[in-house]
Amino acid sequence: MASAADSMASGLNLSKFGQATELKKRLWFTLGALIIFRMLSYVPLPGVDPTQLGLLAQRTQGGVLDFFNTFSGGALERMSVIALGVMPYITASIVVQLATSLSPQLAAIKKEGESGRKKLNQYTRYGTVALTAVQGWVIAVGLETLGANQGLAPVVEPGLLFRVAAVISLIGGTMFLMWLGEQITSRGVGNGISLIIMAGIVAHLPTTLVQLFEGGRTGSMNPVTLVAVIVAVAGLILFICFMERAQRRILIQYPKRQTQRGVQSERTHLPLKINTAGVIPPIFASSLLLMPLTVSQFAGQAQAGEGWGSDLIISLNQYLQHGSPIYMALYAAGIIFFSFFYTAVVFNPEETADNLKRYGGFIPGIRPGKNTEAYFDYVLTRITVIGAAYLTIICLLPEYLVSALSIPFYLGGTSLLIVVNVTMDTVTQIQSHLLAHQYGDLIKKAKLKGGRLR
Repeated sequence: MASAADSMASGLNLSKFGQATELKKRLWFTLGALIIFRMLSYVPLPGVDPTQLGLLAQRTQGGVLDFFNTFSGGALERMSVIALGVMPYITASIVVQLATSLSPQLAAIKKEGESGRKKLNQYTRYGTVALTAVQGWVIAVGLETLGANQGLAPVVEPGLLFRVAAVISLIGGTMFLMWLGEQITSRGVGNGISLIIMAGIVAHLPTTLVQLFEGGRTGSMNPVTLVAVIVAVAGLILFICFMERAQRRILIQYPKRQTQRGVQSERTHLPLKINTAGVIPPIFASSLLLMPLTVSQFAGQAQAGEGWGSDLIISLNQYLQHGSPIYMALYAAGIIFFSFFYTAVVFNPEETADNLKRYGGFIPGIRPGKNTEAYFDYVLTRITVIGAAYLTIICLLPEYLVSALSIPFYLGGTSLLIVVNVTMDTVTQIQSHLLAHQYGDLIKKAKLKGGRLR
């Protein structure tokens, strides 16, 4: 059966794609949703002067806000209604998942099935609103004074009315993006939130490439360095593809049974991905770092010159700015933690061992039950160490080299990892829809032939 599925999957072509009407509808819906996302990134907050804001963005380039701006597809520098993107939603999801692991009450809700999942999603939405309100208020206050410190007036009429309008607009924009991501997941090709993040990163890719080649043309970058960057990025993409496909297959054997061909025992493999958590650890780690850093940076601008509190916030921003040793250390720790945490959420060794025992499956040489659970836990821990190390290297090494060599290539390892991983997942989703369409055609043909025989 597996070989038949593999041969059918390898036979997917464009002619079959043209016949898959349902898949085309899903792709058009996804494309339309992403276009709406990009259009919203150009809708400014009420009371903001786009011209003054553009000048302010040029004077305040650098730091963590540039990294945040990449994730939001340029919406932050334009102060659009979706300036915060989906980061508050991701942060709220982290808090809810951590609380589920620590709170017995939330753990019991999670075990209620579909109704429990809806309750947890509702808690996540409440948390998203709260986080967006806090970040939106700090950004609105910081924006009022940020322009004054630079001799600009990005806010037409500063005051309470602007702050309230900005907070309401940012909450509406973030909640709309959250809803849009859920619609892409259910009515599109899946991975809605990841696709929105990827669309924001890809939107900056043309500008990044133009800056890179412009540096080679003007002579500000050595041609050898330019070629080395291109080769390194290509090699990094190949390495990411290899690691994302890497698996540790565990042999599973089922009891012997009598068939027409004699006594046979069925064998299969349980595949465990080296990087079980996917792009979740970098996204979660960056989200947790970006939220307080964004608040502190805007708050530091708002409190400029107001005593020791301002000095403390400015020092904090300097120590934790994007690319600093402390920032990279915290980022690496976050990636490693969420690699193990999310892997434990996705794969439960106890539940898997119980299911194998229930259906008569076992690992050769390992007794069913607790021994199988311990073996799964042992193997999963070892491959997660490799996966966490791979994610840490991919996310931090390119950024360190760029900062050390002063190369103007702002598509870091985290962005590259998200783009490649989400692209691979989307292609896999499309292939699954095509495969289901082909199986549906075969079933229809079989039913028609059966009807004629009658």
